[in-house]
Amino acid sequence: MAAPKKAVLGPLVGAVDQGTSSTRFLVFNSKTAELLSHHQVEIKQEFPKEGWVEQDPKEILQSVYECIEKTCEKLGQLNIDISNIKAIGVSNQRETTVVWDKLTGEPLYNAIAAPVSPGPSDPVAVVPSGSSVPAAGTSSVWLDLRTQSTVEKLSKRIPGNNNFVKSLTGGANGGVHCTDVTNASRTMLFNIHSLEWDKDLCQFFGIPKKILPNVRSSSEIYGLMKISHSLKAGALEGVPISGCLGDQSAALVGQMCFRDGQAKNTYGTGCFLLCNTGRKCIFSDHGLLTTVAYKLGRDKPVYYALEGSVAIAGAVIRWLRDNLGIITTSDEIEKLAKEVGTSYGCYFVPAFSGLYAPYWDPSARGIICGLTQFTNKCHIAFAALEAVCFQTREILDAMNRDCGIPLSHLQVDGGMTNNKILMQLQADILYIPVVKPSMPETTALGAAMAAGAAEGVGVWSLEPEDLSAVTMERFEPQINAEESEIRFSTWKKAVMKSMGWVTTQSSESGDPSIFCSLPLGFFIVSSMVMLIGARYISGSSSLQLKESTK
Repeated sequence: MAAPKKAVLGPLVGAVDQGTSSTRFLVFNSKTAELLSHHQVEIKQEFPKEGWVEQDPKEILQSVYECIEKTCEKLGQLNIDISNIKAIGVSNQRETTVVWDKLTGEPLYNAIAAPVSPGPSDPVAVVPSGSSVPAAGTSSVWLDLRTQSTVEKLSKRIPGNNNFVKSLTGGANGGVHCTDVTNASRTMLFNIHSLEWDKDLCQFFGIPKKILPNVRSSSEIYGLMKISHSLKAGALEGVPISGCLGDQSAALVGQMCFRDGQAKNTYGTGCFLLCNTGRKCIFSDHGLLTTVAYKLGRDKPVYYALEGSVAIAGAVIRWLRDNLGIITTSDEIEKLAKEVGTSYGCYFVPAFSGLYAPYWDPSARGIICGLTQFTNKCHIAFAALEAVCFQTREILDAMNRDCGIPLSHLQVDGGMTNNKILMQLQADILYIPVVKPSMPETTALGAAMAAGAAEGVGVWSLEPEDLSAVTMERFEPQINAEESEIRFSTWKKAVMKSMGWVTTQSSESGDPSIFCSLPLGFFIVSSMVMLIGARYISGSSSLQLKESTK
């Protein structure tokens, strides 16, 4: 009996989506943006002390290989020829850093990740022990590199930052050591105007420029997939690695936010709201960050974005599950909230480690207020969902003030968007429509689009008229504007009550530094360092931030 013919679907593009809790490999049809198959592997996190998050870089890399292999097997079962995969893109967790030996490819220590919960997304540095300049304002791990060799010798051998492209293109055996502008812009070492590693910042933080990867655009051929002992039969060997973006920039591309003023919000452990500001940097007067959005080609212009972060989003649901035990699975939160349809005046401020933008108050702590004898777990569940929406409103209002043009709608993605109660609440509290794509894998889609559009690949057109229409679910506000404002103003009243809570060092901590118990403090200090440095260096245009014109 003849073997069944392989399905012909046109050019396909794969995407590695490597996040804080899992790794996935997904394959898309470049003509329709249809997701054909994927595989996911959970990865572990290690917490050696409060505020520290680490991961095993070997486990991360092995999870990438496993996901590629299993997805290819699934495509084979679907009778889809993997030789149609013409490019691979990479989307990765931002600000996680690993240092490894260039000669052997072996990591010198765990990957140092930004604290996910309860702390914020801090920039991270790994610096030599005994350096005269500490990495002020970062979550620093002091690796005593002298146990390996002298710092001088090791500086010739140790590259750092994102090593997915290097590993997938051969690793220690000729792999390409590079990263893209979106990842580089999150290190506090990169000049977002010149798009180069900043000499003054590298000197300030004690990081030798020679160990940093070459910075490339987000869409170009970096190298070819090389056979690995971890991949059976060298699956996808020779396929170009041609797209690379930090996860939030990838989601912005995947949501097709290519015009000035378009914004997306990703609901995960926290929330990340990015607004495309076009080719010009807009520096915030309201506590937001200016970052590189993308650069989709070697000769293409760079686009910038304003970013605001909500520390606690999905994390508050896990807190209700794991700490209070009022739910047994995260999905139950929607059922509880639906039973009552209101918080009955209960407000929940989940400032577990302080407040993010626009307050930047590390002394704040979480509170639940407005309780009565009538309040039950359903009202608290509803208030928890409202808290996510109120925090997003705070960020969106700051963006509207900075950009001067209010958003007409908000595009959303992330795991929490499956909660219809949450999405409707978000539309009511923002008082603008909330738009959710039917295909939720926007981060991986963005990486695939960048890879497929790269010069020399050319299987995915990013021209507006060629982009595939995406089916959207739209949530319209269902309350009047006055009620929306009353609820938001009451929330802000609750926020004020949460502030200034920590006035002295916790007696439970033996470390005299408050920042050991408040990871958020690192982020506050880093923001202050960057703003002070901007004023000092703005005249020489060597720093990524400068003082906003009034």
